[in-house]
Amino acid sequence: MTVATRVIPCLDVDAGRVVKGVNFENLRDAGDPVELAARYDTEGADEITFLDVSASSGERETMYDVVRRTAEQVFVPLTVGGGVRSTDDVDRLLRAGADKVGVNTAAIARPGLIAEIADRFGSQVLVLSVDARRTTGETRTDSGYEVTTHGGRRGTGIDAVAWAERAAELGAGEILLNSMDADGTTNGFDLAMLADVRSVVRVPLIASGGAGAVEHFTAAARAGADAVLAASVFHFGAMTVGAVKDRMRADGVTVR
Repeated sequence: MTVATRVIPCLDVDAGRVVKGVNFENLRDAGDPVELAARYDTEGADEITFLDVSASSGERETMYDVVRRTAEQVFVPLTVGGGVRSTDDVDRLLRAGADKVGVNTAAIARPGLIAEIADRFGSQVLVLSVDARRTTGETRTDSGYEVTTHGGRRGTGIDAVAWAERAAELGAGEILLNSMDADGTTNGFDLAMLADVRSVVRVPLIASGGAGAVEHFTAAARAGADAVLAASVFHFGAMTVGAVKDRMRADGVTVR
């Protein structure tokens, strides 16, 4: 049986509001997260991802409240990431109504966290978010892609393809691969990066960064993505989840 490709709107939440920019800069307000999530649920989204971009301890309760209120109204799976540093953070988000939790920076600092979360809650709960950019010259990694932090502004020197492979081995249930070069540009997903990561991991792979036209989603699925994620094109009305699914079906991609 062919597994359906999922379409996932992503909501970057800062102090209780959805924001979006280009390459994580020049953020502008995109609305109330609960209202947007409910709209995407109605439009046929397969899942919804929240990323807490403030992720400071002072804003943490705001995010828990957003998750609680969304879970009461929305019936598709919710993934929540941003500032998750411990299994206790995961526990609180799951209790608030999240179905899956995204981990990024804390796992880079301490990869053992991936195994701890998988052992306690199961791999299906854990999504490893990889913010990757292309490297050249002296900074080039073996694969040509580097893991970054701080919205792509800080390099780690870690090979992104090798990191995705290791994380899957440690227990990550999915890999959310975000191209920092393409993020917010609407020029399309980084298909080469997707294909390279797909070649080394067997867990589901989520494509993120660069969607700007309905045909971009089909291209990502053909490059190996099990799910396609986008933000601004949905938030600001450039296209709907339904339009994306219609195009993918017409292109022969199985969707729900």
